[in-house]
Amino acid sequence: MIIKDLVEFLEQYAPLSYQEDYDNAGLIVGNPKDEIKSGLVCLDCTEQIIDEAILKKCDIVITHHPIIFKGLKKLNGKNYIERVIIKAIKNNIAIYAIHTNLDNVINGVNDKICDKIGLINRSILAPKKNNLKKLATYIPINYADVVKEAIFKAGAGNIGNYANCSFNIIGNGTFIAKNNAKPFIGEINKLHIEEELKIEVIFNQENQSKIINALLNSHPYEEVAYDIYPLDNLNTQLGSGMVGELKEEKDVHEFLMSLKENMNVSVIRHTSLNHKKIKKVAVCGGSGSFLLQQAKQAQADIFITADFKYHEFFDADGEIVIADIGHYESEQFTQDLLLDIITKNFPNFAIRLTENNTNPIKYLS
Repeated sequence: MIIKDLVEFLEQYAPLSYQEDYDNAGLIVGNPKDEIKSGLVCLDCTEQIIDEAILKKCDIVITHHPIIFKGLKKLNGKNYIERVIIKAIKNNIAIYAIHTNLDNVINGVNDKICDKIGLINRSILAPKKNNLKKLATYIPINYADVVKEAIFKAGAGNIGNYANCSFNIIGNGTFIAKNNAKPFIGEINKLHIEEELKIEVIFNQENQSKIINALLNSHPYEEVAYDIYPLDNLNTQLGSGMVGELKEEKDVHEFLMSLKENMNVSVIRHTSLNHKKIKKVAVCGGSGSFLLQQAKQAQADIFITADFKYHEFFDADGEIVIADIGHYESEQFTQDLLLDIITKNFPNFAIRLTENNTNPIKYLS
C-alpha cells in the first residue's frame, strides 16, 4: 500500500484535530504517495529505532511521541533529533507520530491502561468542550429518509453509545423560484409552499465537511437551506484521562502490587496510603498531574499517571493516592494498541513491535 492509506486510517481512528496545541502528530517524514511494505511500531523514535528499521527493512516507523515538537532551522546532525531525521531521509524511512490525539480518544492510550489493570464502567476523566456542533436542515417529507441516511453515514447523529440520533419536526417551507432557477418542485415566479421535515443532528467538528457534502449530494433541492451551531456541550467520547472501577475492591497494598505486575513496572512513587481499599481508579498515560483535581472530583481512590513533581504530591492532601509509575511505563502498551489496530485493518501489511526499550530513565536497584 502507500503511506496515505495508513495515514488516513490512523487519522480516522484518532483525528489530528484532537491533538493538543503544543503537539506535532502526523506524518513527520515521508511522501504520502510512497509505497510501504512493512512498518515498525515504537513509543519514541530514536537513532536505535531507525537503525532497527534499516536492519529489518521497514519503510515506516509509527511512533507515539513525535521526534520533532518545534521547528528545525538547520539539519546538520548536532543533536539526536537532527540525526534521526537525517538518517530516516537518507534511508527512505517515513516517520508517523500519533500522540495526544491518541491520548484523547476514548479507545486510545488510557483505555489500554484500563484494560491492563482490569477496570470496568469506564468514562473520560476530563471530557473536551467546543468539539461538538449541531446541524439543522429542511427536507421534503418524501426524501427525509434518504438524506438522513446519508448524513448519518458521514458521521452525524452519534451521541455516546447511540447512533442515528436526530430531532425531527414537520413544518411548511416557502419559496419563489426566480427566472434562472431550476426548481425541483414548484413553478417559476410562483409562491410554493412545501411540507418539510426539519431535522437537527449533533456531530464532531472534524466531520463537518464530509457531512455537508453528504447533505448537498443527497438533498433534492437546487439550493439547500441549513444552519450550523457551535455547542458548549462536553464531548463524553473525547478528552483526557479515564476513570473506572475494579470488579471488586482491593486492599491498597494488594492493588499496588498487582499494578506493578500488570503495568510491568519496578518502581512506584506514591503518596501516603490513606485509602485502605481501592475501588475507583483514575488513570492518565504520560504526564497527568494536570488532572489531579478531576480525579478528586470523580472521587477516585487512586490516580495512576506519571511525571509528578515533588511539591505536586502534597496536592493529594489525603483525599486520594497518587501513584506515579513513570512516563514510559504508563504508555508502553500503546505500542500493542497500535500493532493491534493496524494488523486488524491491514492484515497483509508487515507490522512489528520494536525490540528496543527507548525509556531514557534507568533505575539502580
